[in-house]
Amino acid sequence: MRKILLLSCFVLGVFSSAFLGNPIPKAKNKLNVLLITIDTLRADRLSCYGSQNPKTPNIDALADRGMLFERAFANTSTTLPSHANILLGVTPNYHGVHENLNFVVNEKLLTLAEHLRNSGYATGAFVGAYPLDSRFGLAQGFDTYDDHYIRTHTKIFASLERSAEDVIKGALEWLEGRKSPWFLWIHCWDPHTPYEPPEPFKTQYKEHPYEGEVAYVDLALGKLLDHMKENSLFDSTLIIFTGDHGESLGQHGEKTHGFFAYNSSIWIPLIISYPETGPNRAGHYVSHIDIFPTVCDVLGIEKPSFLQGISLLPALKGKKLPERPVYFESLYPYYSRGWAPLEGYIFEQKKFIDSPIPELYDLELDFDELNNLAERKKIPELKSQLKKIKDSLTPSEKIDAAQKVDRKTRERLASLGYISNVQVIKKKHFGIHDDVKILLPYINKTEEAWELYKGGKGDEGIKLLRKIIEERNNMDLAYKSLALIYDAKGNTKEAIAILEQGLGVLPSNYGIFIYYMELLISAKKYDKVITSFEKMSIREAEYDPAIWNNLGVAYGKKGDFEEAIKAFEMGLSLDDELPGLNNNLADTYYLHGLQLHDSVVFSQCFEYYKKAIELDSQYAAPYLGLGLAYRKVGNLEGAIYCWGKVLEMIPDSSQVVIDLAQVYLDTGDKAKAFDVLSDYKKQYYHLIPSVEREKIKALLEKARK
Repeated sequence: MRKILLLSCFVLGVFSSAFLGNPIPKAKNKLNVLLITIDTLRADRLSCYGSQNPKTPNIDALADRGMLFERAFANTSTTLPSHANILLGVTPNYHGVHENLNFVVNEKLLTLAEHLRNSGYATGAFVGAYPLDSRFGLAQGFDTYDDHYIRTHTKIFASLERSAEDVIKGALEWLEGRKSPWFLWIHCWDPHTPYEPPEPFKTQYKEHPYEGEVAYVDLALGKLLDHMKENSLFDSTLIIFTGDHGESLGQHGEKTHGFFAYNSSIWIPLIISYPETGPNRAGHYVSHIDIFPTVCDVLGIEKPSFLQGISLLPALKGKKLPERPVYFESLYPYYSRGWAPLEGYIFEQKKFIDSPIPELYDLELDFDELNNLAERKKIPELKSQLKKIKDSLTPSEKIDAAQKVDRKTRERLASLGYISNVQVIKKKHFGIHDDVKILLPYINKTEEAWELYKGGKGDEGIKLLRKIIEERNNMDLAYKSLALIYDAKGNTKEAIAILEQGLGVLPSNYGIFIYYMELLISAKKYDKVITSFEKMSIREAEYDPAIWNNLGVAYGKKGDFEEAIKAFEMGLSLDDELPGLNNNLADTYYLHGLQLHDSVVFSQCFEYYKKAIELDSQYAAPYLGLGLAYRKVGNLEGAIYCWGKVLEMIPDSSQVVIDLAQVYLDTGDKAKAFDVLSDYKKQYYHLIPSVEREKIKALLEKARK
């Protein structure tokens, strides 16, 4: 442990350097830089790291060109902070981003992309999922930041993603004809849950779908590597391949990642290749923060003084690296659930995990961390060393990583009175009952209860969830799952009561709150939606358009169209490519224009209906609304076209058939009206209420005449 005293030699923590905007000297070595990060990738699922299943020939081929680091670690166990560590070259103690939900990279920090762009590099990034959306700050320094996922009206906003093939396709288009030097970052999300590999991997890995996802990503990377080979880019490119974190897959009782920091979730692959390297392996303990300084040294670019990692260039040349501690943390449970924090370090092949139940492992003898060596009398010394490490990694001037939106949007939010800094209430003192090891089994029990419900044993699921809440009332997923079951059973009143109980204990929990708003809307309790929003001051309102969409719906249902428009526009200012939000705003302008008898207000609905259709051509609602708007202004051909599209998607819609037939009659085309009505009558007449049957019958008579 004595070597920890040398830590200051490696960790400079010079905060002011992050703000330097001076030009960087041009790279001496005009190598291109390719950074590939694969989400949720266990090292031991690559055949170059010993996997027998799956086989990963393309990634293996990269390893055959360069240095494979056998003991590389993520400093964090979730996506956004891990990529912040990579692209900033510092730990969360410095940049302040500790998990995916409550943070954004401060724009004052210098990213690797900015550093390379200042040195004459073209920069491009192509990312695969929402946690790396540009709104979270990692787009800094990239000329192109491609986070364009397909946004359909059925897609949950926070689950936006795209396949590795789509990501790589965009990256290859960016590379086409690109002049050197360039920096390209490619991020593939696929191994993340849910594990749903495409065929033939879905069938081939039916019993192990995670491995199927890994095999699919390897195949997708083949197109990128083929392009590199065909264009002789291997001879002029520094390639860094890594994972952002691992996946527990049930080890230590953790199904996925984000709770613990065992090696199953923080041991990651790291392969570095450039023209001067050959196939080799290194056993040095290294981490993500070492990537930034390594790129600088390989390219011959000045290293910013704030970097906290060390250059791996000596290792790439077969030399030894100095021993230094590797800091890690897993603080998603702390920030999002209020559980005890989990932090630690690896040094001299020993790993200390600090939590209410501390752990110490000898990684040389016990890499799977099965034998906890922590002795009570040694815990104070281990904790003291961890504090020294954290202090050395923390700048004197604290960095704010909480701001979610740009200045313009923030000012607009403030003008509406909707800025908040609320987070999950965090305790200062924690006991054994707050330890992640004690609490995670309750999350697993919650999932078990949900499976009982899906298996037809709803009462058993309800009983188990109520028991969980009774024993641990801060289990947010238990409240949500119990409310979901009650709502599915048609007992919305009880579902709302459960969520209110949850918010009483976890007043700033976003997951509970957003579902609470949705249930209040379905129960037509619109005033309660509005007052709850104002009372809760949910911090996610600063970046999540779903909250604003729900608020707008509530105002709209009350007939307060001006406030509804403000809410929908606020949502669109955060993301203007959501079909549902555009459609809702269009509906509101339509109704508000009619209410005011104002053609100018009314006319604004056309823009948003068309935008919704442009974003999702299989979304029926904007076609329906646009058809109504066209009919209102006398554009009957436009109405006919739009309602025809609706019937293609919803052929059993009686109201659309009635409206469409009436417009055909208004244009004098009785034959078309008769055909539409007759076809509908043959297939769906017996399914509709008698009132609508009479309407169709009357219209058929008109069409016959």
